[in-house]
Amino acid sequence: MYRSAIEKLYRWKERKRRKPLIIEGARQVGKTWLMKEFGSKAYDDTIYINFDSNSRMAELFSADLNPSRLILGIELYVGKKINPKDTLLIFDEVQEAPRALSSLKYFYEDAPQYHIICAGFLLGIALHEGTSFPVGKVDFLSLYPLSFKEFLTATVGERFAKLLEERDYSMMTVFRQTYIDALKYYYFVGGMPEAVLSFAEEKDFNEVRAIQKRILAAYEQDFSKHAPNEIVPKIRMIWNSIPSQLAKENKKFIYGLVREGGRAKDYEAAIMWLCDCGLVLKVSRVNGARIPLKAYEDLRAFKLFIVDVGLLGCMAGLHQHTLLDGSDLFTEFKGALTEQYVCQQLQTIDDLRVYYYTNDRGSCEVDFIVDTGEQIIPLEVKAEVNLKAKSLRTYREKFNPEISVRTSMADYKKEDWLVNLPLYAVEEICPAGRVDFVQLGIPKGTP
Repeated sequence: MYRSAIEKLYRWKERKRRKPLIIEGARQVGKTWLMKEFGSKAYDDTIYINFDSNSRMAELFSADLNPSRLILGIELYVGKKINPKDTLLIFDEVQEAPRALSSLKYFYEDAPQYHIICAGFLLGIALHEGTSFPVGKVDFLSLYPLSFKEFLTATVGERFAKLLEERDYSMMTVFRQTYIDALKYYYFVGGMPEAVLSFAEEKDFNEVRAIQKRILAAYEQDFSKHAPNEIVPKIRMIWNSIPSQLAKENKKFIYGLVREGGRAKDYEAAIMWLCDCGLVLKVSRVNGARIPLKAYEDLRAFKLFIVDVGLLGCMAGLHQHTLLDGSDLFTEFKGALTEQYVCQQLQTIDDLRVYYYTNDRGSCEVDFIVDTGEQIIPLEVKAEVNLKAKSLRTYREKFNPEISVRTSMADYKKEDWLVNLPLYAVEEICPAGRVDFVQLGIPKGTP
């Protein structure tokens, strides 16, 4: 299974001032597999240390954090010599050993020749709780479920994914049904690696759903095992309310749907916990459209999405027969699935900040507002082929964006002020940081 993040790992390996790398992401998105796969492809040797219930390694890191001493201890533990140039050191479940996190500072400062990658579920929570490791001494990489492009590579073929990268919209239009069918499958299967691998090999939707149920059950167990006891019930209530929150026409998160009379102060800690461990994606409202969008963020209004569209469908009880009934998938729970899908793809794009916009009267809502750092892009999401763009037009009249994008099941089309980007190509909205006519497949000078 190909993960595009491995290319980032190759670039990390070649950096002159390489720092220890921390991979962040929810449980079961493939962090351990990615680290081991990279080790097997890029190094002569890989040493894998899992700190979960590993008392010997915990004891080693509990004392002096001198890198020479730690390397000697690891060599004794694995029974072989470590060649720093040709060996990848993997520290997994590193949040279970806070001193191991702290040691990364000393490896960077005193022994930068060692190649070290770390990962762990709940790592974001550990960092927010004040685990001691210095800012600026490590690099970070976020890992998410497989994107639609990665799903295409795993299930249909690499060439179809390449067409997306090349933004060959005329050829994609010829094979639109292949992309649409794959998108329907992706809505059901999602991007969790185990589910994708099972579907690619067996094409068994029942087995995919069984895998998704096991993943959701494991998340529920994590709530009880790892979260503070006082917020566990609230975490469950927030988590279980997300499908109904997204099913609303206005997908703004409403505390009253969690529990009648619910208020922000009752659930803020629970939402933060879910966000920190990567299970929930929080998209805040903005009331302006200038760089940086962060300055116009309304902290009181936001949407919550979960980590994976397939898991959302499982939580909502979406049945596989919808895949066999033509467009039913796009009419049953269509808005929730489609916005979840789009949000999930936008999250995979580096250095992109994602918000949504509503005016003060609530008469205009743009599903996503994307801040590339250089420009603001309004993005309206349509689940089917409906090409009306009333809110986007209202937004444009007020803010006059350089470019406006609508994504739908319709083919690629450039109008006088609007680009329709097919849903299956939404990941290509910002392939190189700045969206311009060339990147969207539009020749310069197009009227």
